[in-house]
Amino acid sequence: MHGLINSAIQSFVCATYGRACWLRATEAAGLGFAQFEAMLVYEEGLSSRVLDALCADLKRPKSEFLEDLGTYLVSHPNMEGLRRLLRFGGVTYVEFLHSLDDLSDRVRLAVSDLDLPALELCELSPSEYELKCHPGLPGYSSVMVGVLRAMADDYGALVMLSHDGDRDGVEVISMSLFESAFSEGRRFDLGARKQ
Repeated sequence: MHGLINSAIQSFVCATYGRACWLRATEAAGLGFAQFEAMLVYEEGLSSRVLDALCADLKRPKSEFLEDLGTYLVSHPNMEGLRRLLRFGGVTYVEFLHSLDDLSDRVRLAVSDLDLPALELCELSPSEYELKCHPGLPGYSSVMVGVLRAMADDYGALVMLSHDGDRDGVEVISMSLFESAFSEGRRFDLGARKQ
């Protein structure tokens, strides 16, 4: 698995639960090291072992842990670059949702060897959507639930999300958009520069 993904997990755990929690998990997983390098690619089993160790240590289901990771990826100041990448998807939450079909391609433009599973948005009505998360990265749909929830807050939209599970090998997330401008969203300036 790509080091950027492992580094994001590491950053989330250290920021949320503390470095001691991270060190316990890397030891329990038998990694032999405690720091992932963002631009390296690691064997697939390492990530699974670390996630299993973290969820056991925290006594949390993996899906909940991964959903919280998705929220962190958008809302934490450490991850402002990813939030900006996602906000380039559109001015409104609905435009952002429609941009998700291209997310894996946009990520690959930034990091050529990072392959994210394809996403496919289905608009059932102007207020009802389904996001299909194709296979390729275990737990990706749970992370996307957190990302979608955090982005709704970012845009000021009132949205109800549910993870509907697997349908013919594709994970499905259902979304009901109650109000696209429910509250004032977080400030976003297209021309802003990183400080």
